[in-house]
Amino acid sequence: MDISLPLADVALLPALRARALNLRRHMVTQARGKGQGYLGQGLGLADFLAVLYFHEFKNEDLDFARSDRKRFYLSTGHYSIAMWAALAELGVIELDSLSSYGADGSPLEMSTMEGHVAGIEMTGGSLGHGLGIATGAAMGYRHDGHGSAIHVEISDGELQEGSTWEAANTAAAFKLDNLVCWIDCNGIQADGPMVVPVEPVAARFQAFGWDAIEIDGNDLTQLLQAFAWARMREGKPRAIVMRTRPGCGIKRIEQRTRAHFVRIDANEWDDVARELEIENA
Repeated sequence: MDISLPLADVALLPALRARALNLRRHMVTQARGKGQGYLGQGLGLADFLAVLYFHEFKNEDLDFARSDRKRFYLSTGHYSIAMWAALAELGVIELDSLSSYGADGSPLEMSTMEGHVAGIEMTGGSLGHGLGIATGAAMGYRHDGHGSAIHVEISDGELQEGSTWEAANTAAAFKLDNLVCWIDCNGIQADGPMVVPVEPVAARFQAFGWDAIEIDGNDLTQLLQAFAWARMREGKPRAIVMRTRPGCGIKRIEQRTRAHFVRIDANEWDDVARELEIENA
């Protein structure tokens, strides 16, 4: 990928970096509420969500009542902690509600549920469904004459689900060039490293008839370039393999071998919050 960013995008990098840091702060607030949560993956996805919501999506795309808006489907419902952070940063939900994450009766559930909070496009939880849902949405947009893109995030773990590859095959067969799939390749599953190897991810999508590239998913410049690349391509669906670091931004979480579901003792949270500020100063 050899794309020169416009100066306006380069100038936006400090603001996006600040947004990503705010998202990480919001995630720490959430996990601190019950002392646990899917913090590792959320921290890894913060940079992507900062670029998606504070650069790629315009005001009209954030009007969730519009039928022709750009849409984002989060297939990994347990990454909800990252979505609540982004929606709080956007002002869709109240900042002081974040500490209710995962609590009984709170709409900020540990896995996303469509219809409970504005901006959540699909119910997560059962993995392997996101690409199929997004493929159907992309076909619907084409049928209705909408030109907006459908973005979907899936995980490398979901590449072990046959339904993902059925959707990939369908999207390529119908040449859905309004579909962009972001694959979060963080290399972990619930109990540690990936159970079944899925590499080479980009080459496999290309073999299915997609355009595909690979980037560092925690590099804001590469994320901006990837969004620009996706907008320029025509004739095929696009896959962008994001290599992300679970726990990105807080070393003590990055260094865990099991960062899928994180529990932290009550007396450690001040240190966690302090580390986030020091490491991102």
